[in-house]
Amino acid sequence: MESIVGNKSFDFAVRVVKLYRYLTETQKEYILSKQLLRSGTSIGANVSEALQGQSKPDFCAKMNIALKEAAETKYWLKLLTATGYLTDQESQSITSECVEIEKILYNIVRTARKK
Repeated sequence: MESIVGNKSFDFAVRVVKLYRYLTETQKEYILSKQLLRSGTSIGANVSEALQGQSKPDFCAKMNIALKEAAETKYWLKLLTATGYLTDQESQSITSECVEIEKILYNIVRTARKK
């Protein structure tokens, strides 16, 4: 099943993997980038599971986890920027993409709870 949030979260995960590669190979940063890799790729994995959910509560739970992972990812991006591993310019695009996904997920979770 095609899904806007599914496609966006997958594309975002690809960017996170590439950013992780850059951080480890170029910046020699291994701890924070690993956290970013885990949370950033987990968004799409949870969205994918939610779209195959067996029930409405299952769908809501997985989408809510994806939302939490997006918030965590935003935190790691902010920390990597604040500590100088990423410049403001480097983090701006991927952070705005993360915020966009977070907003979509928030609306999905909010709407699903009302039904």
